[in-house]
Amino acid sequence: MTGYNITAGDVEAGLQHRMEVLVEKKSSTGWVWKAFGVLLLVALCIGGARLYVWYQLERSESTTQSGKTAAPRIMDPDVTTGAHSQLKEMSRRAKAAIHLVGDYDEDSQQPALEWKDGVGQAFALGGLRLHSNQIIIPEKGLYFVYSQVSFRVSCSNDVEGAWSSKPLSHRIWRSSDSIGKPVSLMSAVRSACQNVPEDGVRSGQGCYSTIYLGAVFHLDKGDKLQTETNQLPELETEEGKTYFGVFAL
Repeated sequence: MTGYNITAGDVEAGLQHRMEVLVEKKSSTGWVWKAFGVLLLVALCIGGARLYVWYQLERSESTTQSGKTAAPRIMDPDVTTGAHSQLKEMSRRAKAAIHLVGDYDEDSQQPALEWKDGVGQAFALGGLRLHSNQIIIPEKGLYFVYSQVSFRVSCSNDVEGAWSSKPLSHRIWRSSDSIGKPVSLMSAVRSACQNVPEDGVRSGQGCYSTIYLGAVFHLDKGDKLQTETNQLPELETEEGKTYFGVFAL
């Protein structure tokens, strides 16, 4: 039988070989964990982005389901000042937006509420434009349409001492080649000089009232939006009181 002698060199060579294997395995395992961490971080980023997109889609669908629009909002006069500044800020951030200010000249041959851009706080960008006192929609999509009119009504009472009621109305019309005849997008009616305290307003004194409309609509390219307002001589056209605008969502 042949014997084998283990020398010190063989032992050292074996230990060195085992150490090299262990080091190599440890390095390989560390690389795998680093790769797994990177993939996990990427997955979390993608998941967060998809969650944000889903949230935005849910908001859009909640306002317009099956082509239906959100109900118009009629706001109280005390709220409209803050809403006006917020709408201007939102519309300036939009890619396409227009904000018009109202003017009225009772001495003109055809008295009407005239909308103007490029004056005061009015502006137009992103393809939305004013033409023939109408807002022209440049592209198909979702748009937030809004308008406010302010009145200063001269209240009076009859022979029996009762206050006369003056109906105030404001409406936004949509004209479209696909629809044909104009259709009403939003409208509101409010009565002025009603339930006035006996010592609150004297006969002939002004009574202030405001109508605000705003909702989301799906509009087509080339659609035209215009307004119709009664009691034009009672309109308040000072800065920030009467306006009309649209911005894309």
